[in-house]
Amino acid sequence: MSTRILVLYYSHHGATAAMARQIGRGVGEAGGETLLRTVPKVAAETRVASPDIPDDGPVYASAEDLSACDGIIIGSPTRFGNMAAPLKYFLDGTAAQWMNGALKDKPAAVFTSSSSLHGGQESTLLSMSLPLLHHGCVLVGLPYSEPSLSSTRTGGTPYGASHVSFGDNAAPLSDDEAVLCRALGRRVCTLAARLKGSHV
Repeated sequence: MSTRILVLYYSHHGATAAMARQIGRGVGEAGGETLLRTVPKVAAETRVASPDIPDDGPVYASAEDLSACDGIIIGSPTRFGNMAAPLKYFLDGTAAQWMNGALKDKPAAVFTSSSSLHGGQESTLLSMSLPLLHHGCVLVGLPYSEPSLSSTRTGGTPYGASHVSFGDNAAPLSDDEAVLCRALGRRVCTLAARLKGSHV
């Protein structure tokens, strides 16, 4: 049975979704299966605004996806140095999975995008790591053995993959950003496969 990695994200303008697809490619390069999932927007009253399954693209995540995966990678655009409300709302509803250890000992990583170079990327990545630590995940970052981490002039951090659009919501990922996204997917998948094999 292949290693299944849940790539869970919220994307407003499409950059975070583009990163999620590159991360999924990296999972595939490592021989794994990607469960690409998103979350719905929330209304001003902090409730799900559009609960119907989208006509196209990734389906909305369910709490059961946390149990079904061997590793998880979550992503969000920056919102004042924090994750966006829709992703936080979803994670806040995973207490039952926390209690039964659905993510315990599974590798996890984070990714983000922002419109400016100093848009709060690292604090967003760190804030997304907190619920993963509470779930008992094994956090995975990007080591400097990845050459693109040193050569990038846009996104990319040791805390996780990132993208900077410089105010252009349609800006594609830079080559370095795409490479680092794939590297993160490969790394989580490889570690998940090792951990999964050690429990047999």
